[in-house]
Amino acid sequence: MARAAVASVDPVGQRPGAEPPLPGSTEPEHPDSDRPEDDPSDVGQESRRQAGGEQRMRAIILAVVSVVLLGGLPAFFGVQAMRQDPVFVSLNELDVPDWAAVEPVDDVSGSRWCLLDCRLRERTVNSERSPEETAQVYEAALSRDGWQRWTPDYCPEQEEKGSYTCWRRDELTLDLWVRAPACVPPPVDGEPAVVPEPDPSTAAEECAGSLVSVKVRNAIDDERTRPQPTTDPSLTGVDPYPTLGEDPLGELTPSTPS
Repeated sequence: MARAAVASVDPVGQRPGAEPPLPGSTEPEHPDSDRPEDDPSDVGQESRRQAGGEQRMRAIILAVVSVVLLGGLPAFFGVQAMRQDPVFVSLNELDVPDWAAVEPVDDVSGSRWCLLDCRLRERTVNSERSPEETAQVYEAALSRDGWQRWTPDYCPEQEEKGSYTCWRRDELTLDLWVRAPACVPPPVDGEPAVVPEPDPSTAAEECAGSLVSVKVRNAIDDERTRPQPTTDPSLTGVDPYPTLGEDPLGELTPSTPS
């Protein structure tokens, strides 16, 4: 009986040239093969969230820029335009002494481009000298600056104390009013103020000097540059009810016999 030849098998273990496995190591050869792949829906949601955040940030930035452009810049340029108004610049350059231009106060109303109402510039200053001397220096300064005396009707509109003169230059009109300062306090609650007996030594000092008012308007907005109404019959028309005489019927006209 022939014996079957049994090949010798090496026991499971080390092979020549092979490193022994580390004890307790159960990691697969390819560790990423068992990791679940990323869900495409999660990736899309994350990208949409990022895009939405960027859009909100851009909207906030645009809103801030719009507020600055629509609110801050017009206000800034409006203040600059008022400070650089050529009329006030011209008044600042009037050749008057310092004692005639003390504590100027400016006021502006209306539109510079005559939208609804044309611009009205007003300036009030104090003078340390008499109204007569102050009026002379201002009138001389206006003449040197190119203003010409203007004598329209209603200059002033009503009788005023002191010196009131009107001037014109280019497209502007100017009213200059120089008068004594108001030394009596204004009434309170409609009742006249009780003025105490002033000390003669201080009364003259307190009421010395004068008050100057300058009002500048656009000539097209000054009604005095337009034709003024008149009582000329050719403009007012014929009276439809003339005055009757003493005998409205006059003499009787005899009728012809029939």
